[in-house]
Amino acid sequence: MAVVQPATLQSDAHHSLDGAPGEVETAPVAAALSLLRSAGPQVDIAIPVYDEEADLEASVRRLHGFLSTELPFSFRITVVDNASTDHTWAIARSLESELPGVLAVHLEEKGRGRALRHVWSRSEAAVLAYMDVDLSTDLAAVLPLVAPLLSGHSDMAIGTRLAHGARVVRGTKREVISRCYNFLLRATLSTGFSDAQCGFKAIRADRARALLPLVKDTGWFFDTELLFLAELAGMRIHEVPVDWVDDPDSRVDLVTTAVEDLKGVARLARGLVTGSLPLTTLLESASAERAVAARPGLFAQLARFSVVGVVSTAAYVLLYVALRGAMGALGANALALFVTAVANTAVNRGVTFGVRSPKDHLRHQLQGIVVFTLGLALTTGALAALHGLAPRVGRGLEIAVLVIAGAVATVVRFALFRSWVFPGASRASTPSTSLPSLMSRSAR
Repeated sequence: MAVVQPATLQSDAHHSLDGAPGEVETAPVAAALSLLRSAGPQVDIAIPVYDEEADLEASVRRLHGFLSTELPFSFRITVVDNASTDHTWAIARSLESELPGVLAVHLEEKGRGRALRHVWSRSEAAVLAYMDVDLSTDLAAVLPLVAPLLSGHSDMAIGTRLAHGARVVRGTKREVISRCYNFLLRATLSTGFSDAQCGFKAIRADRARALLPLVKDTGWFFDTELLFLAELAGMRIHEVPVDWVDDPDSRVDLVTTAVEDLKGVARLARGLVTGSLPLTTLLESASAERAVAARPGLFAQLARFSVVGVVSTAAYVLLYVALRGAMGALGANALALFVTAVANTAVNRGVTFGVRSPKDHLRHQLQGIVVFTLGLALTTGALAALHGLAPRVGRGLEIAVLVIAGAVATVVRFALFRSWVFPGASRASTPSTSLPSLMSRSAR
């Protein structure tokens, strides 16, 4: 079981119990005692459903039977009907009246995220969890999922099908989509968790109350956004490798879901670049005493730099073609390269190397111009050599040579960006920064 990005929280400091000498209790233990003394059930497991009349009753009975005999904590199962059009709501009401510890909730609008936000915001339980109605995850993983939260060790826990120790049975198509999606999250958002989409997650109620107002999505991207914000806040995320058997009758529209997920990723990436994400609120919600300034690792930097490079190259080519009609090849190359280089430096500063403070922005751009000059020398030299060998060369060959020379310049640019312009981003970890400092910086 992996712990993703452990953070030093204020609650981790040792403190004396009732001031008695020699009686020292760690805050995680105090947190655990507080959670276990919760007035409501210690664990509330939500099951969002939409038109699930075929599976709902059998799944809830199976889950209820397992929890009653195997879970050493008080529990509640909350069935959240998302505007079903079949007999799902009637079945949920019947289960509520028959089985102790089952609650049925009806919503007039669809959306898994909307359902979880609704019931989690109103639950008095200590730990809030959810799982898919098909119970694809082996229920033996329930205790490993909630125990680290009730013990006070972790803030959030997720099931993972992509970590060592997981046993998964599912089709190749879903496997490829899942791995590509999580790779995209690591490349664009520098996430540390291994599986964002597994329908098997839990969070401490106090952490949920802090994060839920910040989560904007109401659909399938909801838990990815919640995970991302929890990690950004420095919360501890516990991973449980699960045994998973995919439901072949899943009603999830893969194309629609993928499009919405990509929109969500783009929104969060834009928030990182523009600084619009509520960093101060997140740090306060985590009660973080110290936080490590997160910088992407080499793998993530290369992936992001490549994406930015492809977009920059396309913009450069379009600009060069547009300018070539009004000026010579060397002038068009220099101007197109300068414009795209300035934009490239700004985007790479925030997205690739994780530098979002306005401090040293001008210095970074000036250093970027020096790097641009080297790139200009490489591409100009290649263009001059081409015209020297073939004065009447066609526009297509000109562009091809410039793209090749630009690729070489890109390698040089990345090396100089990492070692000279943004040298702090190449370290495996950065010195801890105090909360007041981070909050002051994010408020600028």
